[in-house]
Amino acid sequence: MSTQQLNFGIIGAGRIGQVHAESLCQRLPQANVLAIADIFGDAARAAAERFRIPYATDNVAELLENPAIDAIAICSSTPTHAPLMIAAARAGKHIFCEKPIALDLAAIDSALAAVEASGVKLQIGFNRRFDSNFQRIRLGVAAGEIGVPHILRITSRDPAPPPIEYIRASGGIFLDMTIHDFDMARFLLADEVEEVYAQGGVMIDPAIGAAGDIDTAVISLRFRNGALGVIDNSRQAVYGYDQRVEVFGSAGALAAQNNTPHRVTASTSGGVAQAKPLYFFLERYMDSYVAEMRAFCDAIRNDQPTAVSGVDGRIPVVIGLASWKSYREKRPVRLDEITVS
Repeated sequence: MSTQQLNFGIIGAGRIGQVHAESLCQRLPQANVLAIADIFGDAARAAAERFRIPYATDNVAELLENPAIDAIAICSSTPTHAPLMIAAARAGKHIFCEKPIALDLAAIDSALAAVEASGVKLQIGFNRRFDSNFQRIRLGVAAGEIGVPHILRITSRDPAPPPIEYIRASGGIFLDMTIHDFDMARFLLADEVEEVYAQGGVMIDPAIGAAGDIDTAVISLRFRNGALGVIDNSRQAVYGYDQRVEVFGSAGALAAQNNTPHRVTASTSGGVAQAKPLYFFLERYMDSYVAEMRAFCDAIRNDQPTAVSGVDGRIPVVIGLASWKSYREKRPVRLDEITVS
């Protein structure tokens, strides 16, 4: 293993950019962040000051042209991901890119082709794969602990909807929220989805419907091996960030419940009470964000494949597009119906 620090540049100083900046600057000694860029220069400078990053700019090209930078973390808005991946690949930088790569398959394929041609490492930011609870389920399923998997259930509910401006550019619930659950479905069962049937509605905020999205959804999955899956999503769970998984099989079941601030149950004459789930993804998944970036650094330093490949980034988009088609056409949709247009 190489012991040399990897020099990073971060593109995007918003919420997720700051999450990764904290990991790289404060929790991963194998990483060294040289610069951060954002089209909003003040945001880049504020992040640089907060995390003691030596250089901030509103010019992304400065990071790509810097020969001292080994790897780029793309944490900017979704429409910029594929173009930045192509530019970073051509500049010879290893790439960590937040999901989704793009909202259409042609753009994804162009970006992946550039990465393949360059020979750089690419990891897509599906951080939930690195959560210790979900990894335990993955290992148990793979070891045959519950026999043959029959049913997968994933509950994923946010505590509050995102801004309408975000929804307008995000591709909608199936591509900005459920996409994590599509990836988890593949990860937990180590199998591919072949058909989806999606239903949904606007039950929380009419403005979400006016923006062309839905805020509540249930998606049925059929896997190649015959297993069935159900994902339920809501953009507003008033009690907190609801993240639960169960895999039921021929010999038993494995389940992960919500993480809470503590595990104490208070039983009194007034009732029995427990802590609510952690409020949002920053509290719930911070350790997994660190773990995914550690895995990316290790893949580069050991010259090994990354834990979440470009193909792993493409397939959940296909499932998301199939889900939108299913929702709009009110029928099950096979993934092989979704092709590059």
